[in-house]
Amino acid sequence: MIKVILTDIEGTTSSIDFVHQTLFPYAKAHMRSFLRENADSEELQQQLFEIERIEQDALSLDAAADVLERWIAEDRKVTPLKALQGMIWRQGYEAGELKGHVYADTPEYLRQWHAQGLKLYVYSSGSVEAQKLIFGYTAYGDLTKLFSGYFDTRVGGKRDVASYQAIVKQIGVPASEVLFLSDVGEELDAARAAGMATVQLIRDAKAVSFPAHAQASDFSKIVVPA
Repeated sequence: MIKVILTDIEGTTSSIDFVHQTLFPYAKAHMRSFLRENADSEELQQQLFEIERIEQDALSLDAAADVLERWIAEDRKVTPLKALQGMIWRQGYEAGELKGHVYADTPEYLRQWHAQGLKLYVYSSGSVEAQKLIFGYTAYGDLTKLFSGYFDTRVGGKRDVASYQAIVKQIGVPASEVLFLSDVGEELDAARAAGMATVQLIRDAKAVSFPAHAQASDFSKIVVPA
C-alpha cells in the first residue's frame, strides 16, 4: 500500500525547458550583480566558502562568478550553485519576473492525492529553496502547502541508492510504501533498489524510455497501488 509519493520536478511535474531555457539563463544573467550586492551577507559567504572548498582555491568574487557560470553551463549538481541560484530566483519570483511552471495536470493530481491522505514530498537536484519557489509561484496558485517536505542534493545524488534510503529514514515509512516519480531511468533504478515503487514519466520526446519501470504520459495515467 502506497502512503507517500516522492516526486522529481524537471520532466515530471514541470517542463525541463523551463529550467534550462528560463531559470538557468536568468541566474547566469544576474549572478555577478547578485554576488556584488550581497557580498557581505553571511549566507553568501557560506556558499563562497563551499565553492572554494570544491575548487580547492581562494577566489575573488569575479573568479567565483566565473566558476559558477561554468558550473551552470556544465549543469553541475553542486549544492552551493543550487543554493545561489535559489536566492537569485527568489528575487525574480518576488519581482514578478518569473512564474513557476507546472504541467496542467500537476496541480489537479497533487491536490487529489493530498485529499486522499497521501503524503507528498519532492526530491530534486535543485535546492529546496528553488523547489519551493517553483511550486509557490505557479499560475495555479501556491502549491507548497500540499507537500510534507523537500529533499535536494544535501541528502545525496539522485542516482545513488543511499539517497533514497536516507529519504525513507527521514520520512519514517518503509520504502515499500513510497512511490517515486521521475523521468530519469537511473534515478528510478536507484529508488527501486532502495525498495520503492516507481513510475517513469514520459512527458515528451526528450525522455529516454526505461521499460523496466511502469510508465505514464502524465499524472492522470498513474495508478497508485492501494
